[in-house]
Amino acid sequence: MHKSIEIDEKIFQNAVKFYGTIFSLPPLASKIYAYLLFDYDKVGITFDEFVEVLSASKSSVSTSISLLLNAELIVDHNKMDERKRYFFINDGYKKIRFEKIVQKMQDELQLLDDLDNFKKNHDDYNEKMEAYKALLNKNIKNIQESLNKL
Repeated sequence: MHKSIEIDEKIFQNAVKFYGTIFSLPPLASKIYAYLLFDYDKVGITFDEFVEVLSASKSSVSTSISLLLNAELIVDHNKMDERKRYFFINDGYKKIRFEKIVQKMQDELQLLDDLDNFKKNHDDYNEKMEAYKALLNKNIKNIQESLNKL
């Protein structure tokens, strides 16, 4: 079997390291994700190609693919005339990722507001905390505006 896509080894290694860190992925899952980044034409990559190209066992590839599917980082499709599953980057994940970031910032703002309400009895006005909350609010607004464009 040959590679169905062309990759640049240096970019691939950088992507493996970057996405492994960002998404807290084990090495093989990170390699699978990075490999899929090079599927520009969205032809999809089969399980067998991952096994061969990444020189990994079937069970390891299966475990990594399951992890990526459960994390919604990738999706799979079956073509009508074939039993093989083809894997793709989940293009919707960019939006999901930033929605999660916004939710975390909103949760932190709620916690900070609760703390402010609790300490109102203590006349401690914290200018740095207010600046931090303003920064969170500004970033939430900017991200949400960008998400609406996706």
